[in-house]
Amino acid sequence: MSQISYKDAGVDIDAGNSFVQNIKPLVKSTKIPGVLGGIGSFAGAFELPKGFQEPVMLAATDGVGTKLKLAIDSGIHNTVGIDLVAMCVNDLICNFATPSFFLDYYATGKLDVNVATNVVAGIAEGCKRSECALIGGETAEMPGMYSEDDYDLAGFSVGIAEKSEMDRVSLVRAGHKLIALPSSGLHSNGFSLARKVLFEKMGKKFDEEFNGKPLIETLLAPTNIYVKTFKALKNEIVAMAHITGGGIVENLPRVLPEHLMAEVKQDAIKVLPIFELMGEHVARDEMFRAFNMGVGMILVVEEKNVEKILASAEGAYLIGEIKEGKREAKLI
Repeated sequence: MSQISYKDAGVDIDAGNSFVQNIKPLVKSTKIPGVLGGIGSFAGAFELPKGFQEPVMLAATDGVGTKLKLAIDSGIHNTVGIDLVAMCVNDLICNFATPSFFLDYYATGKLDVNVATNVVAGIAEGCKRSECALIGGETAEMPGMYSEDDYDLAGFSVGIAEKSEMDRVSLVRAGHKLIALPSSGLHSNGFSLARKVLFEKMGKKFDEEFNGKPLIETLLAPTNIYVKTFKALKNEIVAMAHITGGGIVENLPRVLPEHLMAEVKQDAIKVLPIFELMGEHVARDEMFRAFNMGVGMILVVEEKNVEKILASAEGAYLIGEIKEGKREAKLI
């Protein structure tokens, strides 16, 4: 009687082992003080940093959404890992947590070692840009659940904050200014709409030139990571809002108390060309709900710190201020 192996069922253990060997140097390249042990253990270990009075551990998890579809279809896999890290660590810093370590989950129908290695190379790069360590992950080969060429990603980041610094909302006051930190593009939100507009409605192609380079390069531009800016300017920042799904109008109110509103000047926003292109076929209000429109992070700051932040944070510019009123972000 013939025997059936795990490989016959669609799971290649040898490929998995080869993948682990490939990523060992990538993981090692992200090592920072606090990392205990290395890849291969049952769990990653990280020593709590010293110097905190009341340390609090914060955790964030996210994915990359349907941006992965473009990576898979274009064969460009080395940037979505940066997106994965960015979506998590950019959330952590909004609660004034310094990212410490990261873990990833990679699921696919059939493990392609080269593709998976490229994805993890991006994750490692994201960790280095965030000054945090990649201390573990999981790779799942799941035939029948995904098609052979498909894969999905999830990321998990943990950071440490001082308990007394976490509540930023209570510090926001009328008269505080709003400073935008530019996005690199769509970041990792709104791609279902973007794909429908650009490829179904407008008939665009990946290699079509847009703004001096292939359109696919603009769409896959990795999400900006703002960790270093946060670390450098932490003492001058009152609050931060990561502009992700829902855009400015839904994310900025998350840092406001009930009696204050954020007034944002639409004509001050430096809208990127890719949003102007899609805006030909999407209502402006819908654009501002689905996309970041060129603003990746908004800082709430005291007026006395505006000049320092504008001079220190690359590309930063004023877009509005905090006023008395119902808790909302109003575009004027």
